[in-house]
Amino acid sequence: MAILRGAEAFAHDGSDTGVLLCHGFTGTPQGLRDWGQHLADVGYTVRIPRLPGHGTTWQEMNRTRWQDWYAAVDTAFRGLHAQCSHVVIGGLSMGGALALQLAQDHGPRVSGLVLVNPAIKFEDPRLVALPVIKHLVGSFPGIANDIKKLGVTELGYARTPLKAGHSQIVAWRAIIRDLPEVTQPVLLLRSPQDHVVPASSSALLLSRISSQDVTEVLLEESYHVATLDNDAPRIFAESADFIERVTR
Repeated sequence: MAILRGAEAFAHDGSDTGVLLCHGFTGTPQGLRDWGQHLADVGYTVRIPRLPGHGTTWQEMNRTRWQDWYAAVDTAFRGLHAQCSHVVIGGLSMGGALALQLAQDHGPRVSGLVLVNPAIKFEDPRLVALPVIKHLVGSFPGIANDIKKLGVTELGYARTPLKAGHSQIVAWRAIIRDLPEVTQPVLLLRSPQDHVVPASSSALLLSRISSQDVTEVLLEESYHVATLDNDAPRIFAESADFIERVTR
């Protein structure tokens, strides 16, 4: 299957501090590439894997599941951990949920988490019927490109594959259940105006994790895909400072 131009994975070898960035549902590494490049320019070793089924077609993505996406980031994390003394994980939207599961599974081997509009909860009433609808309708309209900044486009699908989407929602149950196992330092960057993930998702996360070192930053000038939006420079700077502090 051909990969969309610009959707390729990103990798840079730098210091012995590694950073793994996880992109969102129906998105691609393109949404995090500038962030990854900034961290690479600072000197870190950076990986942004392309998740299975992403960056090709939504129909192909509908043949993949949460387990496939998690296996990709888990493999990337293990590679970084073998190469680096410290590894920090960042994630946008669903990438934040993947980061949380990595933190739950790998414990102290994860030095910190940088979560941008993390998705572990939706409030769309249609989701109640998703277990049935996914067999009748292949997709809903897409969720990509929720960006306030004019002239910026996220490389993502115009349709939301429902079988894949249901897999994500099912996976959230275990992640939410195990949130108390998250003890790592957390930097949470959240857009008050987010048209994809409700504020209750971050509120749930903050209410359940056991981390003592938690910093929340509001991104007032950005929508959901904040890594491409007006507050992107702040995300880059705040995350670089956070990584330096927790791996010092």
